[in-house]
Amino acid sequence: MNKPDTSPSAPVRDLVVIATYNERENLPRLLPEIWAIRPEMDVLVIDDASPDGTGKWVESQLESEPRLRYLPREKKLGLGTAAIAAMRFAIEHGYRFLVNMDADFSHDPDVLPELLGAMEPPDAPPVDVAIGSRYVPGGRTHGWPWYRKLMSRAINGYARFALSLPVRDCSSGYRCFRVSTLQRIDFSQVRARGYVFHEEILWHLKRAGGSFREVPILFADRRFGESKIRAADAVGALWRIFLLGLRELGGRTARS
Repeated sequence: MNKPDTSPSAPVRDLVVIATYNERENLPRLLPEIWAIRPEMDVLVIDDASPDGTGKWVESQLESEPRLRYLPREKKLGLGTAAIAAMRFAIEHGYRFLVNMDADFSHDPDVLPELLGAMEPPDAPPVDVAIGSRYVPGGRTHGWPWYRKLMSRAINGYARFALSLPVRDCSSGYRCFRVSTLQRIDFSQVRARGYVFHEEILWHLKRAGGSFREVPILFADRRFGESKIRAADAVGALWRIFLLGLRELGGRTARS
């Protein structure tokens, strides 16, 4: 695996993380677009033993591409565990910011400069998390049926209420984290393995004193391949948010 220079004289480095399962069609298109926009960024691919050869393609690129990192896993272990592995990697290797994005072009690489810039804007305080948001002015979705829009709105509203999250888009996976703030999180306490990880990690960061900012994005359906989201994911998300909400309510009661 390529390793970044973490010596005291090394320049500040930022990391894009892409968790993959059967994204062989997308990665050869996505990585050049990322580096065309932010050529200085490293990219970490975490692959869950994709049967379509995603991991083998990444391995074939490592020798010729020094900005590419690769973390293979033996089986499909879920988005949440991949995200935690990425956060541990970023902490261990001394990165400044970690940007999480999907491999399927639903997250536009063109937004990367704005997302990174929102962390430390010249005219506002720095924050710990910048979220690519569909639900702030200027944000929207494209190509979604009405029922998917309704489900997303409902889960986000439920998460904001139950967890007292100060953001409009709690479930967006396009986000930038300050790595030094991630060090405050006890990852052993993060239980989510699927897509509800997005809500849970925000809750843990809020409890750790983290601050948030949202950047409007257009979220579009994937260009190639098949969506991994299933109805069971929504049901599981509601239940996990409910359990976290009980802990949130207990904390508010204890403070009152």
